[in-house]
Amino acid sequence: MNKTTIPSIDSINRHWYLVDAENQTLGRLATEVASVLRGKNKPNYTPHLDTGDFVVVINAEKIQVTGNKADQKLYRRHSGRPGGMKVETFSALQDRIPERIIETAIKGMLPHNSLGRQLFRKLKVYKGSEHPHAAQNPETMNLHSSSIAQ
Repeated sequence: MNKTTIPSIDSINRHWYLVDAENQTLGRLATEVASVLRGKNKPNYTPHLDTGDFVVVINAEKIQVTGNKADQKLYRRHSGRPGGMKVETFSALQDRIPERIIETAIKGMLPHNSLGRQLFRKLKVYKGSEHPHAAQNPETMNLHSSSIAQ
C-alpha cells in the first residue's frame, strides 16, 4: 500500500525569488508568481499547507496589459459607507499605486481562506528596481512569457 507523505513544517525549504515585471503581461506574470507562492513548483507540494517560496516583484509600474485594458479595465474599492464605491481605470491606478495592480491580480489567484492570506504575506511588490530584501539573496526567476505581443 502506498503512503502519502505530508512534509513537516521544519522540512520545508523556503527560497526567495526576484521577478522583474518590466514589459511582462499582467496575467501571465501573476499566474507564475501565484504558483511559486503556493509551492506548486516543488515535489513536496501539499494543497492544504504553505510549502511555497517568497517572491519579490520589482518594476511594478512597467507592467503591461494587452488590448484596450489600459483604458477599460476597472478597479473597484469600497469604504464600507453608503455611496463609498470608488472606481479607477488601470492606467489611473498604474500612475497612482502600481503595486496594487500586481497584488490584486495575484491575490485573486490564491485560495480565498486563511491559507491564501498566509501565502499573500510572502509576496513583496515594489515600484522601482530597488528593494530591501538584498540580504535574502533572491534568485532571479525566469518567466516563460518574455515580452508582450501587440
